[in-house]
Amino acid sequence: MPSRAPERGRRLAGRLPLLGLLAAAFVSRAGNAITAIAVPLYVFSDTGSALATGVAGVFATVPVVIGGALGGALIDRVGYRVSSITADLASGVTVLALPILAATGTLHFGVLLLLVFLSGLLDTPGDTAKTVMLPELATRAGTPLARAAGAQSAVQRSASMVGAAVAGVLIGVLGAPGALCVNAATFAVSALLIAVFIPRMPRLASRAEQPAESTGYWRGFAEGLRWLWTNPLVRGIVLLVMVTNAIDTAGLTVLFPVYAAERLGSASALGFMVACFAGGALLGAVLFAAVGHRASGRGLFVLFFVLAGVPPYLAMAFEVPLPVLLAVLAFSGLAAGGINPMMSTALFGLIPEPMRARVFGAMSAGVSAAMPIGAFLGGASIAAFGLGPTLLGAAGVYAVATLTPLFGRSWRGLGDAGRQEAGVGDAEGELGAALGTEPGVSVGK
Repeated sequence: MPSRAPERGRRLAGRLPLLGLLAAAFVSRAGNAITAIAVPLYVFSDTGSALATGVAGVFATVPVVIGGALGGALIDRVGYRVSSITADLASGVTVLALPILAATGTLHFGVLLLLVFLSGLLDTPGDTAKTVMLPELATRAGTPLARAAGAQSAVQRSASMVGAAVAGVLIGVLGAPGALCVNAATFAVSALLIAVFIPRMPRLASRAEQPAESTGYWRGFAEGLRWLWTNPLVRGIVLLVMVTNAIDTAGLTVLFPVYAAERLGSASALGFMVACFAGGALLGAVLFAAVGHRASGRGLFVLFFVLAGVPPYLAMAFEVPLPVLLAVLAFSGLAAGGINPMMSTALFGLIPEPMRARVFGAMSAGVSAAMPIGAFLGGASIAAFGLGPTLLGAAGVYAVATLTPLFGRSWRGLGDAGRQEAGVGDAEGELGAALGTEPGVSVGK
């Protein structure tokens, strides 16, 4: 009886790049979570000013829009693999500079803002580069694209949870500067994983190394925006997620904290609320990775979105007991876990491979653009109308926005998401036919 060892070895070799990509995404995203917690705490402890902490938050958020808009076309030219490694290393250097300058007494507030801005500017292109490598590596591993996208979403959500928990421990033991040193190391590990496990495949190289005609940077950037806006399904998804992201940002930055402080009388309750939603979302992403490629479509997409966004605001508006609220948040998180992989599956099948990086980057910028506006409007609405009416308004707007995919022919493409497999249609024509004419960035919950 012939040995099956060579066959198992080939299967493992085919899966290693995908596993390496997911591991790098986990480490990198965990590092981002540490940054998100350590930097504000450092600013507040150093300045004692909530306003200064808020300004630092603005400098950390704005680059997401800029990096998403301008990074996609650059990734296309440099190459996915090289872009991911470069972004991780550069992010690690900027983060490491913070504790070094703080130790020497030269970390002035203006310098800190510059470093925070540069670190955020590089994060989005690096995440985009990792995202657009997924279909090719899923094909190599023989893994259904829906399952790979679900695994990627689960990795991202679990990394954020783990990173936040690790940040709390590190800050308690080492302080914020020490936590940032560990954070810099995570980016180095991510870059190493990509360099070691991701092969130099032609489709992961820069466009200049491929037979396709080379285009200028600004022309490539314009092509990504034009492709996004002229495709009805992609445009609809971006507009929908732009609205829901604005509401979610208002919730996480204003509505949830105010509710925890005023109605629950406990700031620590906010941690339980966020943890329950995040835990449910992680479980939902895992379940979608296991069975999502068998059950998908427009109706399920709408159901997930409505359940993910509307119940928490209604539960808070009616002031349900805390155990009930936590259960509602966990249930809503469970529904939210399937949103991103479902969109990713549809988008990977629709966007032509040479266009993915620039379109993904433009999508990241688009869905993030309204987040600061959402936070401002949330605070202004509470000041003008009170917390209860604001919560009801948030639930109502969320419901209206998330029901829009039920109307219009352009949304029917989501119905084929569950049937998309990794590597379906390498040519642009095949990709267009697959869904009737969108990639996978974490653009949803």
